[in-house]
Amino acid sequence: MTTEQSATGSSRGDAPADPTGKTDPAGKTDPAGKTELTGKADATDTGNGKAEKADPTKTGDGKAKLGNGQAETKLGNGKAEVGNDQAEAKLGNDQAEAKNGKAEAGAGGADKDDAEAGAAGRTETTSDATGRTETKAGAAGTTGTGTEGTTKAGEKAGDKGADGADEDGGGKEAKPDRWKAFASAPEPVPSWLGRVVRAGTRATGRLLVHEWTLASLASLALAVLLTWPTLRYPRHTLPQDYWDPSLQAWQMAWSGHILLTNPAQLWQSNTFFPEPWSFAFSDTLLGYAPAGMIGTGPEAAVLRYNIMFVLAHALATLGAYALARQLGAGRIGSAVAGVSFAYAPWLLAQAGHLHVISNGGIPLALAMLARGHGWSLRHGYRPERRHDGWVYTGWLVAAWQLSLGFGIGLPFAYFLAGTVLVAAVTWFLRRWVVRPVKRPFGRRLLIADLVGGLLFAGVGVLLAIPFFTVAEAHPNAKRSIGDIDIFSPPASGFFTAPAESRVWGGLHEGARALLPWHPEMTLLPGFVLYALAAGGLFFSVWKLRHRLLLLAGVVVTMVLAMGTRFFDGTFTYVPLFEYVPGWNGLRTPGRLMLWTTLLLGLLAAGAVSAFAARVRDISAERIPSWPSPWLRLATLLPLVLVIGEGLNSTPHPIVPPQPAAMRTVEGPLLVLPSNQSLDQPVMLWSTSRFQDVVNGGSGFTPSQLDDVRRVTLAFPDQASVDYLRVLGVRNVLLMRDHIAGTPWEITVDAPVDGLGITREEIGNTVLYRL
Repeated sequence: MTTEQSATGSSRGDAPADPTGKTDPAGKTDPAGKTELTGKADATDTGNGKAEKADPTKTGDGKAKLGNGQAETKLGNGKAEVGNDQAEAKLGNDQAEAKNGKAEAGAGGADKDDAEAGAAGRTETTSDATGRTETKAGAAGTTGTGTEGTTKAGEKAGDKGADGADEDGGGKEAKPDRWKAFASAPEPVPSWLGRVVRAGTRATGRLLVHEWTLASLASLALAVLLTWPTLRYPRHTLPQDYWDPSLQAWQMAWSGHILLTNPAQLWQSNTFFPEPWSFAFSDTLLGYAPAGMIGTGPEAAVLRYNIMFVLAHALATLGAYALARQLGAGRIGSAVAGVSFAYAPWLLAQAGHLHVISNGGIPLALAMLARGHGWSLRHGYRPERRHDGWVYTGWLVAAWQLSLGFGIGLPFAYFLAGTVLVAAVTWFLRRWVVRPVKRPFGRRLLIADLVGGLLFAGVGVLLAIPFFTVAEAHPNAKRSIGDIDIFSPPASGFFTAPAESRVWGGLHEGARALLPWHPEMTLLPGFVLYALAAGGLFFSVWKLRHRLLLLAGVVVTMVLAMGTRFFDGTFTYVPLFEYVPGWNGLRTPGRLMLWTTLLLGLLAAGAVSAFAARVRDISAERIPSWPSPWLRLATLLPLVLVIGEGLNSTPHPIVPPQPAAMRTVEGPLLVLPSNQSLDQPVMLWSTSRFQDVVNGGSGFTPSQLDDVRRVTLAFPDQASVDYLRVLGVRNVLLMRDHIAGTPWEITVDAPVDGLGITREEIGNTVLYRL
């Protein structure tokens, strides 16, 4: 049986193909099985011309022959389309198409015997003895009907049947598929473990290039570079000096040790024996206690201190960056705010005070609280951005910051209290007075603030109790207006850099000589920062009223930082000192410069962000829209200049080595000589055994320790020995390396007969057992 059909897709009657796939009733069927299609080909019609739904598993009543080209039979959706000199039916989305170029014209034979599968996979074509052909989809698992008729594929008909059908209608076994081995393999289905690994890899990739990941890594790298050589010999040197850093290294070690062994004795430290509450004699750095749980001994304590010193700078940079970003500054502007806050020249003089350097929790907590409340300086209050989780986290970070010390934590606590008061008044006005709103901030947000605020207040109260107890037991620990006056800087201090500044230190040597106590009075935040903040008053992304508010904050904090130097502080610092609880414990008003620096950084961030935005606008107007290299570098210039002003020349002295006797001698123990400077390394040496020692250094000297130092000037004599025995001291160590020019230089080798004590040489120290 043959079927003649034009190359353009019409039947012998040149009727166009029906896209609906239905057969024209005019089709005729002859008795021999030949079919003339004068209508439209339909893959659902059978060879007898009846328009009935075809069985997808069977073919027509005739045979399919090839002409000059090749006929490939594939399963389709019932549409039959014929290209030039080619007939092809593909198995895919149930559609049969004949495309150009798939069948090559032969000399009367078929070049290929297989039927290709489209999207579904391979096909298998068979024919039975009656001349019926059957095409199966390997991957899809379905069969379809063939198109019965005479196909004219070339200029003349071939004499070979397709897929094993001969001229007489007799069938024969189909040839094996020669291209079966080259069929595309089905897409493998990954296992659940593969899907998890793939998803984790994608998530990790996104995390690594996230803004906050890059900001954290950049802050850490910058901290290592700008505090160098802190990590050069981290087990043997300390930044600036080895006095206060030794004390603070001991504080971290003690808190970690006692919380692991006997938390109830946290405030009863092993120093200042036999004084109670001795851990509250100075700021405690209690928030670093987890770090103190790692390692033992002086070298571990020094290493821990240096690591936390670097991390504190990184956190300060990241915290100020996060605050500026949350308020609406751009990335470069926020980077300027972060770097200027962490590496302001005045902070170089505080390198020996880790509790002052550890200030990053302040801007970070403010950023989290602002994020949780959906508020920014640039866009105002946006309720849709509220998230109570950030509020809880912000209060937790604020409580952690407070646990690092009241020196900078107390002003922060009062700032938060003022912010809460303003928010409460705003809530009341929005709820009842000005355009009343049923829930201005939302119930969940209100609960988060109540819970977080109570947590913060609870931590503050628990930490304050030991300090109030110490203040009552030691009246000499209380500050006076006279003490404040000693540390109050003049206005010239805001333009004077400390000696540790690599850029300005040498140039400002004469100006420092005019300051009464220059370590706490050199308060230069950076001339570049001053300039950028001044520019931010006129050109900024902040609104004018916000710029004026930031300027007012700068002026107020500067006035407070001057202490009694601004009109004797009568209407500024003195009222705070006299009436605000805890404020009389702050003896160094100049450290309020921390808030001035933060506010100046926000003003500078507004200016730099506006400049960067202008550069983007200029680049958008260019063809092509790409800024020149000079414009790109200009946006980074403020950041580079701020970093340059933060370069340090901080000394890193070697910590005095621990005497061998400190690792073996039991307490209570007195180490001589004893004074404020020498006792702080003794505290560090005690971290091997944490035996009780009489020595100690802090912001004040207890009366009893004063008595010990006075009585033991003649040690060893009967009066000093009896006094120490009454005090409970069992052993005394006299260090030969430090007795030059002291009374012990003469008495160290004096006989002890008749005193009831023994004398033993251990290395470079003399041990007296009482």
